[in-house]
Amino acid sequence: MSTAGKVIKCKAAVLWELNKPFSIEEVEVAPPKANEVRIKIIATGICRSDDHVVAGLLAYPVPIILGHEAAGIVESVGEGVTSVKPGDKVIPLFTPQCRQCTVCKHPVGNLCKGNALNHRDVTLKEGTTRFTCRGKPINHFLSTSTFSEYTVVDEISVVKIDSSAPLEKVCLVGCGFSTGYGSAVKVAKVTPGSTCVVFGLGGVGLSVVIGCKAAGASRIIGVDINKDKFAKAKEVGATECVNPLDYKKPIQDVLIEMTDNTIDFSFEVIGRLDTVTAALLSCNDAYGVCVIVGVPPGSQTISIDPLLLLTGRTWKGAVFGGFKSKDDVPKIVSDVLSKKFNLDPLITHVYNFDKINEGFDLLRSGKSIRTVLKM
Repeated sequence: MSTAGKVIKCKAAVLWELNKPFSIEEVEVAPPKANEVRIKIIATGICRSDDHVVAGLLAYPVPIILGHEAAGIVESVGEGVTSVKPGDKVIPLFTPQCRQCTVCKHPVGNLCKGNALNHRDVTLKEGTTRFTCRGKPINHFLSTSTFSEYTVVDEISVVKIDSSAPLEKVCLVGCGFSTGYGSAVKVAKVTPGSTCVVFGLGGVGLSVVIGCKAAGASRIIGVDINKDKFAKAKEVGATECVNPLDYKKPIQDVLIEMTDNTIDFSFEVIGRLDTVTAALLSCNDAYGVCVIVGVPPGSQTISIDPLLLLTGRTWKGAVFGGFKSKDDVPKIVSDVLSKKFNLDPLITHVYNFDKINEGFDLLRSGKSIRTVLKM
């Protein structure tokens, strides 16, 4: 029996309070309105940005359904939707692409004016939520909310992908892999023969390493205080790894000595102000490029001597690896299918959805790279 046009009752992980575990609840998911799409989520990854909300480092009001890295199948569409249809395999997009605003029309810009990131929107574009639980409206997250068996997104926040794509793997294209890989090849534009340093060797950091290797970097140094991640980093392309806890001097000084001050590209993939500073200082002062990839804590600022940039450094950042989501996600999925990339090393744990809290425990303890939840 078709569910189109009807309310669907399903399981979702609701965050009722900050710094508390998720609660698996029965939620009601309303049908999509005009220009909206309802998706049956098949697999969703656990990302550090979700945990930032749990910890209160990114300010979003509860109750909320988090999750933004996923893949699924279109269940139904609202009036006016033309880009996808029921049965299509899709990836929800936490960075939408309307193709109409000035940012989308710019050849480089990818932070669509319809994005929920800047405005901390907790509804869809229409202004209301599609989730209800215990008789209360539940907030959306980044226009995706993938920690639910069904979710509703705006049409600008979803894209069709190849029908043969394994959803439990390509869900990583929805955030972690694309963010890291794109930061290397699209934002930094890593060059052949260059020296790169990657601060943070989680799922996104390892994706940066993969991007640096694909771009032809000759030396890729991974930096992390968890030495258990070094083997995986070397597996995907790091030439060496450094633990800052092994040294008494600042890590940027260690890296400068190791490389004779020849670091071309540095990447901060943690989201800490001290490592942002270290990444900037570690790259060459005359030509180095430093890219901020990790999401920093909300409402914190950093002070930098302008002379650090005047000498020639470039300091930059981008959301989602600089990719235009609707244009680029299908291409990245196709590259995965053609074996240009191997996502398998990034997925260390696969759990059933109801073990979401165990998945977050693994993330917080540093025992996982990416945990994928299967619905």
